[in-house]
Amino acid sequence: MKFEEYNISPEIKKNLSKLGFRRPTDIQFKAIPSILKGEDVLAIAQTGTGKTAAFAIPVINMIDARKRIKRPDGIKCLVMVPTHELAIQLTDVFIQLSRHTKVTTFGIFGGVDQEPQIEKLNKGVDILIATPGRMFDLRSQGHLRLERIETLVLDEADHMLDLGFIKDIQDLMRHLPKKRQTLFFSATINQKIKKLAYSLVDKPVRIQISPKNPVAKNVNHKVVFVSMDDKRFFLERIHGENEGKKILVFVRTKVRAERVSKAMGRVNIDSITIHGDKDQKSRNQVMNQFKTGEVKLLIATDVSARGIDIPDVDIVINYDLPEQAENYVHRVGRTGRGKNRGNAYSFSSKEEEELLVEIQDFLGEKIEVLEIGKESYRATIDFSSDVSGDIKSLMKEIEDHEDRSRKKHKKKKR
Repeated sequence: MKFEEYNISPEIKKNLSKLGFRRPTDIQFKAIPSILKGEDVLAIAQTGTGKTAAFAIPVINMIDARKRIKRPDGIKCLVMVPTHELAIQLTDVFIQLSRHTKVTTFGIFGGVDQEPQIEKLNKGVDILIATPGRMFDLRSQGHLRLERIETLVLDEADHMLDLGFIKDIQDLMRHLPKKRQTLFFSATINQKIKKLAYSLVDKPVRIQISPKNPVAKNVNHKVVFVSMDDKRFFLERIHGENEGKKILVFVRTKVRAERVSKAMGRVNIDSITIHGDKDQKSRNQVMNQFKTGEVKLLIATDVSARGIDIPDVDIVINYDLPEQAENYVHRVGRTGRGKNRGNAYSFSSKEEEELLVEIQDFLGEKIEVLEIGKESYRATIDFSSDVSGDIKSLMKEIEDHEDRSRKKHKKKKR
């Protein structure tokens, strides 16, 4: 079935065509009709399968149709997302899909001046995309009215819960009309999401479950057994073997992100970092540099993982294995999006063996091991441009030499 055959406005069809969308993905094919019928939906699908368009298309169509009959006042759809970057990217998708319709979209998030956001809200918008913090701030100040909302969307619902927004979401419901449509979208599902979903809707939720393996078939993912201290050498090697390709690296902490970036700097590899300590202006600049290809190596923490929706990421590297198995799916899902193919490598040290077991249990299968022979492993370190690595090798040579000298001296004494 093509988008041309859907009962949606000609303007949306034209926008889809210009964006190169001819046929719906599986999640779009299953979710769009249900949303157009006004049903509540719990949609679980792999990252990169077109979840955003799955709810954006029907929501825009429904609001546009109503506005052509009568111009309604107030926000009609609230889309809640966990990160600033995701808010920006979803806003862009909604704007592109709603061109030439009567629907207006606006995104709000923290880390920037709220006055321009208040000014825009006062002029009126139909669809509001928001992060919880800024949304609750503006509501408590009286700048945001939610009583006319007809559709609530929780995107990346599992991550919203991981960040501790459950109570905020439950409080939010008290300010929304009881008669509304509620949509949950996520790449992974657990009992918390199911419990929350069923507690917030009156009618049965239509559930779309992803395949047994939550990692998309377009992603070729492997694990490499590497010592914790040697990971930087293997990152340098992968970068050198994939010149000109965009590489997204995930680490566990903000401090680690900066350290890895400095290590890359020592071997003359340009990299940028994104994490919670950066202000919004810096984060926007980093995303733009990576998106345009000005810098091709981005080092990120998990908090930023959900907001990185760059269509042409060639390689994802789990420099540190994620502490939550579900995050593995979201990380590797940043590559191989749509029809593109991608590669994902996980560096697993001895200290991370338990995390690897948890990830494989979550996936329901073993991750293929990329075998590295002893000679190849040693060569990766020996041929590094890292001065600190050279010093390390030199110090070892000195120690070995001293050790041999001591042994010779002992023999002479005998």
